Amino acid sequence: MTNHIALFEPLIPANTGNIARTCAATNSHLHLIEPLGFKTDDKHLKRAGLDYWNDVNITYHKNLEAFMEYCKDGHLLLVSKFANRVYSEVDYTDTDENYYFLFGKETTGLPEEFMRENEEKCVRLPMNDEHVRSLNLSNTAAIMIYEVLRQQSFSGLELQHHYDNDKLD
Repeated sequence: MTNHIALFEPLIPANTGNIARTCAATNSHLHLIEPLGFKTDDKHLKRAGLDYWNDVNITYHKNLEAFMEYCKDGHLLLVSKFANRVYSEVDYTDTDENYYFLFGKETTGLPEEFMRENEEKCVRLPMNDEHVRSLNLSNTAAIMIYEVLRQQSFSGLELQHHYDNDKLD
């Protein structure tokens, strides 16, 4: 079982870099659906991901259709502020399942027609939308993936830090 974060046509390199770092920290697979709004050698992308890029499993997809074909055997959820179901209402405890979280482009989200065709797969994070149009993409991705991991008792992650006394000197 693997958890997957997929970004549809991401535009802001720092968001993608931060999400890549979250993927490295959570053993999650990152999917980037083209076209990207930046080059993968962008300094802001690299800086946000720090030195964790070698620890991130990244798959590039030519378009949304290619991604949909790739994840057809997994459990796909579309993350959108327009969804009716709250993300925490979903049961993510099946550790044999591959969970795919698809996030839209920072400026326009996921295509409206695609969302309507897949309404039963849509989830949202509650927020006060009278004052804020949307949450930051990298924050939202982190909240989503950590909810899955929480429900799975943080399987495969370090729950207690063991200090190395030699490194404290």
